[in-house]
Order: sequence, then C-alpha cells, then structure tokens
Amino acid sequence: MSEHPLNAATGAPWVALLGNPNCGKTALFNLLTGSRQKIANYAGVTVERKEGRLVHVQNPVRVLDLPGVYSLKARTPDEAVTCEYILGLLPDEPRPALVVVVVDATQLARQLRLLIQIRALGYRLVVALNMLDAAQARGIHIDLDAMSAALGVPVVASCGIRGDGAVALTAAIEALVGNVSDPTGRTPVARTAEPIFPTTEAAQHEVDALLRRLRLVSLPEDTWSERLDAIVLHPWLGPLVLAVILFLIFQAVFSWAQPVMTMIAGVVSIAGEICIHWLPEGMFRSLLVDGVLAGTGTVLVFLPQIVILFAFILLLEDSGYLPRAAFLLDRLMGGVGLSGRSFIPLLSSFACAIPGVMATRTIPNPRDRLVTILIAPLMTCSARLPVYALLIGAFVRPRSVGLGIGLQGLCLFVLYAAGVVSAFLVAWTLKRFRRIDALQSLQMELPSYHWPSLRNLVIGLRQRVEIFLSRVGSIILALMVLMWFLSSYPVPPPYFTGPPIEWSVAGRIGLALAHVFAPLGFNWQISVALVPGLAAR
Repeated sequence: MSEHPLNAATGAPWVALLGNPNCGKTALFNLLTGSRQKIANYAGVTVERKEGRLVHVQNPVRVLDLPGVYSLKARTPDEAVTCEYILGLLPDEPRPALVVVVVDATQLARQLRLLIQIRALGYRLVVALNMLDAAQARGIHIDLDAMSAALGVPVVASCGIRGDGAVALTAAIEALVGNVSDPTGRTPVARTAEPIFPTTEAAQHEVDALLRRLRLVSLPEDTWSERLDAIVLHPWLGPLVLAVILFLIFQAVFSWAQPVMTMIAGVVSIAGEICIHWLPEGMFRSLLVDGVLAGTGTVLVFLPQIVILFAFILLLEDSGYLPRAAFLLDRLMGGVGLSGRSFIPLLSSFACAIPGVMATRTIPNPRDRLVTILIAPLMTCSARLPVYALLIGAFVRPRSVGLGIGLQGLCLFVLYAAGVVSAFLVAWTLKRFRRIDALQSLQMELPSYHWPSLRNLVIGLRQRVEIFLSRVGSIILALMVLMWFLSSYPVPPPYFTGPPIEWSVAGRIGLALAHVFAPLGFNWQISVALVPGLAAR
C-alpha cells in the first residue's frame, strides 16, 4: 500500500480504533486526529477507510478508524472489512501496533463482548472508556484500575465531545507504541490456520462474570432518554414528530440553499463574461467558458443543498435520533419489502443519489441493500429541481389554492411525492420475488440521546464536501469538458449553413438517435439534448 503525504513519516506505527456502532468512536477519532485526516477506499471494495495522524505527540503515529462492529462475525460489507482487517485477511493492509477498543461506559454489558473477542487474537490493546461523564451523571461509578486488572489491559477514560477528552488516551497510545519493534508490519496474504476467538455467547458469559466482579450488573437506566422515547417512539406522536422533522429538513434544503445557489451561479456567470470580454474568440476561450466554468458551476451550484441536508443528517445521527427514525419507518418500509435501515440512504438520495447508494453499505440484508440501491435514483435529487421549476413555471399558473398554499408549490410537492411513491412501487414489485425465508426483522441498538458536537459536525461536513468535490465533482467536470468537445468538433466547413452543433460529433449522434426516438416525436435537436442529459445523470 502506497504512503500518503499525511503518513509520510517512514516507520510510523499504526493504531486501529475499534468499537460498536454509536459508541462515540468517530468523535474520538476526530478529537485524536483533528484536521489531519484522509478518506480513501479499502483495496478492491467501496467501503471507506478513514485515517489520520495523531496530534500533540512527539513521534508520528497513524490512526485508522474502522467501521463499527458488534462482533467479529460480519453482517454487512462495512463490518466485513473491519473483521477481515482485524483477523489479518486483508492483504497489503498495515498491521496495527495497537488496537484501541472504544467502549460506551453506559453500555458495558453489550460492548465489552467485542473486547473479549479481540483480546483472544493477541493484539496489544487499550480500552478507551468513552462517555464516562454520561455514565457518572446516571450514577454509574466505574473503578478504572479494578476494570483494568480484571481485563488485563489498560483502561483509559475518554470523552469524544470534550476538547481535553483524549489527553489521557493520547498519552497511553504514545507510551504503548513507543517500543514496537515492527510498527509497519503487513498482514499476510494467506493464513495457515483460521483465527480462533470466543463466540458471542461465550464472550457474553465472560462479560457477565466480569461485571458481577466489578459490581456493575444492575446499572441505573437513562431516564432522560426513556422520557424522550416515550414521545418520539409513540405509535401516533412518533410519526408526527418525524414528519415535522422531515418537513423542516426539506424546507431548509430548498429555502436556505436557494440564495447561496443563486450567488454561486451569478459568480460563475460573471467569471464567464470576464473571460469572454478579455480572451480572444477561439478554442481556448470556448473550452474555458463552455467546458471548465460550466462544469465547475454545475458542481458547485448543488453544493449548498448537499451541505444543508448532510448537516441535518449529522445532527440527527450525533443526537441519537436517526436509529429511532429507522425504527419508526420499519413497519411502513416493511410493507413494500424494505427495512427501516433503508431510511438513511433514501434520505441522502434527496441531495444526491451517489451518497445515498454509498450509504446502503450499512444494510445487513443483501437483498434489501440491492433494492435500496435500485430505488435510490428514483428519489428527487437536487439536480432535478431546476427542471421541475422550469416546467412548473411554464405550465402552472401562479395562483393560490387556499390556506396560503400556492398551486406551483403544491405541484412541486406532488412531483417529490411521486418520486417516493414510484420508488415504493418498485420496491413492492421486487418484493414479489423475495423468498419467505429471506424475511428478516429489524434489529438495532438505540443509543442514548446526546447533544450534537459542533466539532464533529464541522469535520463531518468538511469530509463530505471533499468527497463530493473530489469524486462526484471531478466526474461531472470531466464529462462537461467531454461534452464541450463532442458538441464543438469537428468544426463545420465554410460552406455549411446549418447550426455548427449539427456538424459536430454530438450532432451526428443526435441525428442517429432521432430515428430511434421518432415514434415519440423527438427531432434531432431534442435527441442531441439527450446526450449531455445522459452524461449528467
């Protein structure tokens, strides 16, 4: 595996962060690495790997944030990557000098099972007891020295939402990896024997015995979360609260983003006019204005909507509400053959179908994952909004239908609802091909509620903006330049009297497609428009 500039220091040891989902691992990773982070994909798979460099240490230490798992028996592609990495089954991946197992102090009975399994593999370990402040607020008092002696590994208190929450953990990491003889060792391509670790049931028996020894068997309940759940999970109030939240999200996405989108479009337009004014007419000016600037504007104009939508998703996820929203929608989605876990990918698809498809990796059932991928593009993404606005403005009169509701706004709502209904109809149709034994109930842990962290929100948004601009934006920009070339060349000869685009490659493609779409009444000009439309999609 090639080194990244972030990890330029030769011989720097790797530290792997491991834990259950919703244990605060990512918040702790953000605190440990700050802005020194990099997102890439594991070799051969689409699962993201998040790595960074430990801050406030004398010698360089590289940190790898692994996708959350409940045990070393994987159920989803994300979990499979984590398990294969820890078990040494991913070739050419760095072997960690230290594994930091992040444990939610309020969920010891469930989250210590993973630690028991990892300990059997012989790794050098340290336990980061996260959310210890929340546990103490609930009356849970944990003796760190006694727990460390019982587990046989160091136990360090941490808090991923406080600025000083990782000081002790950073010191422990620096001390433990300081004398590693081979910090850059690679995992073997093949193993001679299967790794042996306790089953989930055996690990749970050991955890129960440990908690009895530490007198942590009967822990106080989180009354604050229970009171909120009595409202947000109520059979009638819960869906109403969710509907209000979704309404506010979409209202914010399309109301708050519009001024910024208009400003970005205006800046790109002004830049194009400046280029037209100062540059002589020719190939370079056409490439810059119609190719590069047009492509840049196409990418940037939708960025405000994506940022606003993901800001809400990150806030809801950090607060602990998103799993409850999936739980509420499980019955509705189950009626069309999906599970509640499809909610987050489909919600993301309203901004862009690409991050929505990427988010399906957390769906355990392969069939549900495939169906969600198939229907995600049916959600009305932000790219369709200008088309809808143009059609509504051209064909729908701006008048009120009563109660302050405009007919044009109502038509826009109907178009969005039609996308959701069509997606559900496709999912319901595909449900007919599901085997009875493939049905699975939704099983997920509902974390305690937390105040969202502004630091995590900023880092999360920055990462998603970088992913959109680097992965999606680069593709769109390249396609726009390609479409400029296809629509501009070859240059028509002097005797040609028709539109120049008709002589170009794109025009000839449109003329060929006109015969295919003739039954629909499309002429060659409409067929030409289908070429960049297909590229944009």
